Order: sequence, then C-alpha cells, then structure tokens
Amino acid sequence: MALTVAVIGAGYWGPKLVRNFDASDDWDLVAVCDRDAERARRAAGRRPGVEVHTSVDTLLARDGLDAVAIATPAGTHAGLAIAALEAGRHVLVEKPLADDVADAAAMVRTARERDLVLMADHTYCYTPAVQRIGEIIAEGTLGDVLFVDSVRINLGLVQPDVDVLWDLAPHDLSIFDYVLPGGLNPVAVSAHGADPLGAGRACVGYLTMPLPGGAIAHVHVNWLSPTKIRQMVIAGTRRTLVWDDLNPQQRVSIYDRGVDLATQSAGAIDRTSATVSYRLGDMHAPALPEREALSAMVEEFAAAVTEGRRPRTPGDSGLRVLTVLDAARRSLAAYGATIPTPSLSPGADPAGRAPALAGAR
Repeated sequence: MALTVAVIGAGYWGPKLVRNFDASDDWDLVAVCDRDAERARRAAGRRPGVEVHTSVDTLLARDGLDAVAIATPAGTHAGLAIAALEAGRHVLVEKPLADDVADAAAMVRTARERDLVLMADHTYCYTPAVQRIGEIIAEGTLGDVLFVDSVRINLGLVQPDVDVLWDLAPHDLSIFDYVLPGGLNPVAVSAHGADPLGAGRACVGYLTMPLPGGAIAHVHVNWLSPTKIRQMVIAGTRRTLVWDDLNPQQRVSIYDRGVDLATQSAGAIDRTSATVSYRLGDMHAPALPEREALSAMVEEFAAAVTEGRRPRTPGDSGLRVLTVLDAARRSLAAYGATIPTPSLSPGADPAGRAPALAGAR
C-alpha cells in the first residue's frame, strides 16, 4: 500500500517534488500546501484527489497523512519540520536543512526522539554518477583519498539573502558527505570570498578543508563566471576519478595515473630519501544508467519509512553540511582565518547499509 505525502511549498522546487511523488508507485500524493492558494492549485494541477491547503496546521491535522516534503525558504524549515515531526509525520526537507546550526540540531533531535525519518533532499547524491562514485570509493578502487577538488561556477543569479558559499557549496559538501569514507568530517575550514560587484555578499568563494589523515578538500563556487563548469576530481593512492557533470557521454572517468613515493635508506640510521615515480596507466569510463535523481530520492524516502531505517541522506547529513557552512561564514568574516570544526559523526554509507532508526540513537 502506498504511503501518503503532502508537499509544503509551491514555489520553484515544490512543483518538481509534486511531479515526482505523483509519478511514484510508493507514494500517494494527497495535498499541496502554500500560503498562496492559486500557486498551490497550479502546483497540484489537474491531479484528482490532491487537496489544496493554505494552512500548515490544517494540513498536519489531516487524518491519514504519513509524511510531508518541505520546499519553502530555509528560514522556515526548522519550524515546519519540527511541527510535522511532533504531529507524527515523517519529513523530507530540501537543502539546506535549515539556516542555523542550532535549528538543524533541534530538527535531528526531534526526529530521533519521535523515531521518525528526517531526510535531507540532497538531490545530487541520488544522481547515477554520484551513486556510482560512492560505490567506487567504497570498493577501494581509488585507494586512500589524497585530495578532492570541486568546481561549481557559472554566470548565475546573485541571491538576495545568501552568499555564493551558502547558495552553491551545499551541493558539493553533501556529495563529500555521501562519497568520502567517514563522511564530511573536516579538521578545519578556511573560506575566502570576494564581492567585486558590490552586491553586499560574496559572489566568488573558495573553501579549503583539511581532512583527517592528511588529505584536503577544496571547493570553488562562483556566480560571475562566463563559462559553466561542474567538475570534481577525487585523487587516491591507486587511481584518480574525474566527474564532469556537463559531459553526458562521459560523466565519470577513472585514471590509473598518479605519483608513487618510495622511502629508502640514505645510509645513516636516522636519514631517509624519497624516490618519486609517476604512474601513467589507462583510463576507463563506467557506463551509467539514466534516471532522474528526484525519482530515486523519493524512492529512498519511501524505503526508509517502510523499512524503519535511516535514509542515505539523513538529517544528520544536513546538519554536518550546515556545521561546515557556519564555520565558513565565521572564517569569511575573519578574512580567511582557519576555523576548527567539531568531530562530526560518519556520513551515510554509499552502499546503503544504513542503521535502523532506533539503533542510531
């Protein structure tokens, strides 16, 4: 029997969720809620049986509602999600999970106390490319990760309420949390930004994060680039992976190339010398299925609810992303100062071996 769901928010993202929930065999879309009744009606379309609500309280009081999906401004996420959880509904929240770390922590805590699913809609994590990347890293194909370099730049819309790091970097940070061993767990964060337009917020941003074990991650985000680039390089001790999201014929490439460092005795007891050799091997591009990421995401939401387990992108993942963004904000205000981060819990297992809800407490 299909689960029942309502979508709260009928702006940009809400109608996309409406379409995917409606198309899923796992879900029965029963309502769309927005303060603007006409906008809610447009999102609901001509789908029979889909109610239109303008009051969240009325919606949550409705009988027979299993879950809600929240697609409203970030500042409203915590209040709406906690109200839904306290009403006994499972909750999906678009990124970012909230606009404040304390609010996000309260959301995660409430979900655990109620033994309900709180899932972050980190859509990129459900693309075939990112799911395959997670499998490749988990299988050990790349070896130990040495560095990650991600570029997400284009001539984009300057947002009125957030800087470019808060607008674009959550995509990259959520991907790091999904694919890296141990999830998103940087030792520290350093952020640099520029506002050459005088827009009042950073329009170009660079985020650097030392990782446990000596590795490092770097993110470049930019609203002002005349060219669009969506590329990530993940280098390991065995192989290097390149993900080019704008190359549909070869999104993921794995290169058997790298640097090998051998340490040898230099003749004295306490002296060594390093010999560097370069490995130049083959490249191959794994075949990827074609599937809309949102379709896979709503399927995972249903599976987590019916199986009583944590989803692959739980609320904890959204909290880890916000913790890094908050450190980046403080670093940016301090002209790039390095901000230590607390030890964060491990990320979701890319292979999907998520613990049960009760066992995760």
